[in-house]
Amino acid sequence: MVQGPTSAVFLPLPPSAASSGAEAKGMAGQIHQKTINTRTVTGGQEIELEFRGSNGVSVPALLQLPDNAEPVPAALLLHGLTSRKEVLAHTVGSTLLRYGVASLAIDLPLHGKRDDPRPAGSIRNPLEMMAHWRQALREAMLATGYLSARREVDGRRLGVVGYSLGSQIAVATAAGEKRITAVVLAAGGDLPEGTPFTSMARALADPIKGVRALAGRPLLMIHGRSDRTVKPDQAQRLFDAAGEPKEIRWLNAGHYLPTEAVEEAAVWLSSRLKGV
Repeated sequence: MVQGPTSAVFLPLPPSAASSGAEAKGMAGQIHQKTINTRTVTGGQEIELEFRGSNGVSVPALLQLPDNAEPVPAALLLHGLTSRKEVLAHTVGSTLLRYGVASLAIDLPLHGKRDDPRPAGSIRNPLEMMAHWRQALREAMLATGYLSARREVDGRRLGVVGYSLGSQIAVATAAGEKRITAVVLAAGGDLPEGTPFTSMARALADPIKGVRALAGRPLLMIHGRSDRTVKPDQAQRLFDAAGEPKEIRWLNAGHYLPTEAVEEAAVWLSSRLKGV
């Protein structure tokens, strides 16, 4: 179990579908945690922290824990391109907290506290993009292991919520991590066709193959009918490839989904994780 502001825990992380055997083996080991700040929020507490694995890279995160003496379900929250952990933590995470579900939101590489002098959306070199994507996949797996190791969390009831780019990471993470029992993809879909990095991205973590690996685990997709970033046909392709049980909600929105989507995602996920 994770204890105190600077502690270490051995996490036997399972191999990721998005990682080679060597990469997955390298992720197992001790995760070091550093607590930065703790504050009381409605329904529980929010802990700002950093954790790092065997590669020594620190991952900034926000952990929200409900007021509950028993281990609770939990969800990993993965934001979109040019966003940051606070966006999902203070919308989806805060809503989940009301329903007694913990959450961990992380800053993906080049985002949030890990910002690069160049905007993340300006990177055009496919090899560089894939390097950051590979790192994000490793860290999402590491975050899943960290979350399940918390004594406040029931590691048998884990979910993941991905938004836009975070949906791509969420699919690959859930495909390789069987402890994740429910998946929410908001403004996410299959890769676009005809871009310089599409074939490389499919080789690393094909969302179509990933979503097929989720068969038997509940999947909810929420998408805007007018989304011009991740087009509706991309969302439909991913949904069609998924096995049951699955649901898709179409909203009258673009890429930025309305508040109702946050509430719907939280209600749906909490009910699946709690077995209601």
